[in-house]
Amino acid sequence: MPEFDTLHVKNIVLLGHAGSGKTTLAECMLFEAGIINRKGNISEKNTTGDYHELERERGNSIFSKLLHVKWRGYKINIIDTPGYDDFSGEVIAALRVADTGVMMLNAVMGVEVSTDIIWDYTEKFRTPMIFAVNKLDDDNADFDKTVREAKANFGSKVVMVQYPRQTGAGFHEIIDVLRMTMYKFHDAGGKPDKLPIPDDEKEKADLLHKELVEAVAGNDEALMEKYFDKGELDEDDMKNGLKRAMIGHDLFPLFCLSAERNMGSGRLMGFIDNVCPSANEMPAQVTKKGDRLPCDANGPACLFIYKTVSEPHVGELSFFKIYSGVVKSGMDLENETTGVSEKISQLFLIEGNKRTAVNELVAGDIGATLKLKNTHVNNTLHAKGSNYELPPIEFPSPNMTVAIETLKKGEEEKLSQALHQLREEDPTIHVEVSSELKQTLIHCQGDMHLAVAKWKIGHNHKLDVRFIKPRIPYRETIRKSAEGSYRHKKQSGGSGQFAEVLLRIEPWYEGMPEPKDLTVRVRDNYDLDWGGRLVFYNCIVGGAIDTRFLPSVLKGVMEKMHNGPLTGAYARDIRVCVHDGKMHPVDSNDISFKIAGLQAFRQAFQQADPQILEPVYVVEVLCPDELTGAVMGDLQSRRAIVEGMDNERHFRKITAKVPLAEMDGYSSALRSLTQGKAKFNMRFASYEPVPGDLQRRLITDYNATAKEEYA
Repeated sequence: MPEFDTLHVKNIVLLGHAGSGKTTLAECMLFEAGIINRKGNISEKNTTGDYHELERERGNSIFSKLLHVKWRGYKINIIDTPGYDDFSGEVIAALRVADTGVMMLNAVMGVEVSTDIIWDYTEKFRTPMIFAVNKLDDDNADFDKTVREAKANFGSKVVMVQYPRQTGAGFHEIIDVLRMTMYKFHDAGGKPDKLPIPDDEKEKADLLHKELVEAVAGNDEALMEKYFDKGELDEDDMKNGLKRAMIGHDLFPLFCLSAERNMGSGRLMGFIDNVCPSANEMPAQVTKKGDRLPCDANGPACLFIYKTVSEPHVGELSFFKIYSGVVKSGMDLENETTGVSEKISQLFLIEGNKRTAVNELVAGDIGATLKLKNTHVNNTLHAKGSNYELPPIEFPSPNMTVAIETLKKGEEEKLSQALHQLREEDPTIHVEVSSELKQTLIHCQGDMHLAVAKWKIGHNHKLDVRFIKPRIPYRETIRKSAEGSYRHKKQSGGSGQFAEVLLRIEPWYEGMPEPKDLTVRVRDNYDLDWGGRLVFYNCIVGGAIDTRFLPSVLKGVMEKMHNGPLTGAYARDIRVCVHDGKMHPVDSNDISFKIAGLQAFRQAFQQADPQILEPVYVVEVLCPDELTGAVMGDLQSRRAIVEGMDNERHFRKITAKVPLAEMDGYSSALRSLTQGKAKFNMRFASYEPVPGDLQRRLITDYNATAKEEYA
């Protein structure tokens, strides 16, 4: 039998901005539970969580880590997550399988931008949440300001369970208004003395206790009646009421910490095992078909893969949460997505980089297994015949794109394999081989994300690569009508080649009238793969060109639109009317009319006031108010058009339209400009005309490198 039943397994995720103390708190929890006998330190690069070589090199968390402790009859699974938004995929995946979130707030910095962004994900998952105000021992700590910002950002649902009697270097006393006790810590932290609340704090503590009781009662009608009758709620009432309110996302208890000095972590752990919900107390999962899947150990086995890691000399380690049944080593499960049968040959409990083999895990627990054949992140494995498929994790869209190439020729296949593995481990990285730009592109979350990808490629695959600026997917179009004609004649003995094509091109727009001076015989509309439209008219009268040659003319036009006349970029939104020409009874053929159509189109295009279009993106930047001017100045230097500024919680949101060509390096520039206090996202908006000077430069650059076209 499993060591812990479902009710006694708690899954928590540590969240917060970089530097808020998540990894240090995780270290405290391991130490308090006796898993480790000495707390590691980030500055000494010896924490259990940040074990990866790259994390110790950089001094911050990059990957989510699974840890666990045994605490007073409960097993607490802890997922420590990175704080930089470049690694938001790790946070979202962890939130998907956690049953409670612990949001760390830095008492020096207050509510920071990444905290705000992460909160949106917790709202989406409806994750029960705890706030933990950390670093109260810092001389610049401001507990009251941090609480005000938390309430301003996350609402009145934030309720104080604790407050510090003092902050700064003298911080060592926490007043708990749930238990109406003062915890007094010794210099080394650890287990505190439990003392009565001092007289000079009694009035404040009583007031906050009353607010807490009323907040709990206010979310439960039966408790409200009991509170009105007795004027108080007992400990069990408070425990059950808090749990229900947290599950309903109606209350967010707030605690005090100094993780560095191990003050407050034990009380937080006690609250987690005593109040926070187990997986079977949370709402049942709903499958993609709409069926309910209760977290029940007696149900059919069902697990969900939320993360994979490739380990050297071992293979892929797949992390999962069991949503139903009991999973045992040696069990055969079916992958609902791929239909493949997978054998769970080994089961592991994970402690950072350490694996402990177990024979079985119960519903609600989190573990890992090795060497699944064809199972990936977001796949559901279940007992045969169950046919459960859980909804996938929706990962964020990329904010940054670069081109990648190897420094040595002949290593393209090796790079392809490396990028495939990178994508398997990190679903927030998208890899694209662009036939349009003739580059291999990596789409990612930011420059730190990219640096990690490069490190993995170099260390795990022994490949030297470089990132270069991606080419911009410009488009070409026209702004007025023009005529074009071309006679193709070639004689080389025997049958020759002959075709003459006269055509008109016009800017196409939705609802434009039919040409009045031409007889339209056939109209064809083509929605182009690269966006926009080609409308092709057969306006031939009197059989000047046989109908059978019109597809060849169209083929020539389409070929030139695929490789535009100005810069080789795709052309779009053009109407072509073929209205005259000549043919020869012997020498005319398909290739002749294709060439004539292409050259007539190219000639007309150059006379039709051609225009290069560039992709423009909507960029939204979230930053503190005092940094607004600097952020706007930088955007305007990038040819941005600022469309508005709004308040979003206690941050400023700047919305601007920015050409993609100007967004190169923006991630690192914004981080440098704001010391990491700002966050941005971008999405495609439209194609817009480039300025005249830029158009001339693009054409000149293209003509200098383009090969002469065969005609």
